[in-house]
Amino acid sequence: MSISSATARSSESRILILDFGSQYTQLIARRIRELNVYCEIHPGPLDLAVMEAFAPSGVVLSGGPASVLDSDSPDVDPGVFELGVPVLGICYGLQLLVARLGGKVEASEDREYGRAEMKIDREDPLLAGLSTEQSHVVWMSHGDRVLSLPADFDVVASSGGSPFAAIRHEERPIWGLQFHPEVVHTQGGQQILHNFVREICDCSPDWTMSAFIDEHIQSIRSQVGPARVICGLSGGVDSSVAAALVHRAVGDQLTCIFVDHGLMRENERAEVEETFRESLGIDLISVDASERFLRALDGVSDPEKKRREIGRLFIEVFEEEAEKVGDARFLVQGTLYPDVIESVSVKGASVTIKTHHNVGGLPEDMRLELVEPLRELFKDEVREVGRGLGLPERAVGRHPFPGPGLAIRIMGEVTPDRLAALRRADAIMNEEIRMAGLYDEIWQALVVFLPVNSVGVMGDARTYENAVAVRCVTSVDAMTADFAQVPWDVLGKISNRIINEVKGINRVVYDISSKPPATIEWE
Repeated sequence: MSISSATARSSESRILILDFGSQYTQLIARRIRELNVYCEIHPGPLDLAVMEAFAPSGVVLSGGPASVLDSDSPDVDPGVFELGVPVLGICYGLQLLVARLGGKVEASEDREYGRAEMKIDREDPLLAGLSTEQSHVVWMSHGDRVLSLPADFDVVASSGGSPFAAIRHEERPIWGLQFHPEVVHTQGGQQILHNFVREICDCSPDWTMSAFIDEHIQSIRSQVGPARVICGLSGGVDSSVAAALVHRAVGDQLTCIFVDHGLMRENERAEVEETFRESLGIDLISVDASERFLRALDGVSDPEKKRREIGRLFIEVFEEEAEKVGDARFLVQGTLYPDVIESVSVKGASVTIKTHHNVGGLPEDMRLELVEPLRELFKDEVREVGRGLGLPERAVGRHPFPGPGLAIRIMGEVTPDRLAALRRADAIMNEEIRMAGLYDEIWQALVVFLPVNSVGVMGDARTYENAVAVRCVTSVDAMTADFAQVPWDVLGKISNRIINEVKGINRVVYDISSKPPATIEWE
């Protein structure tokens, strides 16, 4: 991963997170950014020269699923302890620094997962603000245990299963925590991270979205100069905020292209045109390519083939319209930081669950330079930037929506009748959760059209029609999700309206599966 964006930042305060595969690594970054301090995640075995170029104010060694006792476990350059900046090892990170600095780690028969009671044994800057008179609930997740500490290390806190729950070097700024301060289950966890980042590392709280906007307006102007810029606008949060930020920077040099593939939600094209063309004054090309997409999807039921066909045709239409712009040199993309992390395999090899929801990849011969103004941000930060740029709440607060649209919410073949029914059912569901005041509490809500018929009764007549599934989930970053506990009366209204108002649907079910093992989308 390039670190040029970070080293070019005006702020001198930044934390380097070395990732060893923990499911909580992104959460560490979120917690640090909540302290208004910039941070980046890089692979654990990072070259020392890259660390030095990053010039961190402090370093965090993340947790991970491996064992430091294994010969092929991810390692860290020992030079990290000689950078002269504070280092905090968390879980695997603690065991790694213990093993590399001369202590001993062993496999434990009594693994420790979940809640534990921690007692502070001595006052320490890392645990400042936490009472030494009472125990604290912390979240453990480890199989190995520390047997003995390296020379010159002391115990700061302990738990029943971890006598070395928190440790520190007597003279050098090196700390280790066996538990995870970044998870909400740990009492005082954010205070601990505050102590490390803001007090021990002396980081200034200057990572704000207002500062980000001002800084990146200048950065975009410097990158683009007088050249023409195009943006593929989907109507989603990421592309909308990216377009608004670039427009703030270069004005009429930007042209946005919105391809309506006919798989959008109800009134979506009109809302995009009103927001960007009328409200923001952005030059917008809006293309109705719905018939082309429906022809391409005729007879296609495999979800991966749907994605490939939609992605291929999207690029085809987009290129046709981009050529009409003429001398465009730059292409805006709403790439976010989680996308950047995944693209460099920070966590190592992973299995492809399904093709990413974004529409298609870029052709290799497009010959456009990328402008990715949001690549340092998480989704919640992007929403803040959008609000700071004056985008309406319906644009920045909307739920995630997949690039292939309703096509992957129709199980089986996509037909005009199925699309019409699903589009209306989806609109009804969204109307009801908004009226109930639940929209902002739900991470994502959707309706899935099922290719099964069931017997029903309407009036005195027997029906044999389709079923739909309603899915509402809560999440922080979509890495994991749980079903939202929508009140029964709201679900009842949704079901009643869909069955009464949408022709061809006589049954509504509610999806109560979590992620994992299920995914948020059905296809």
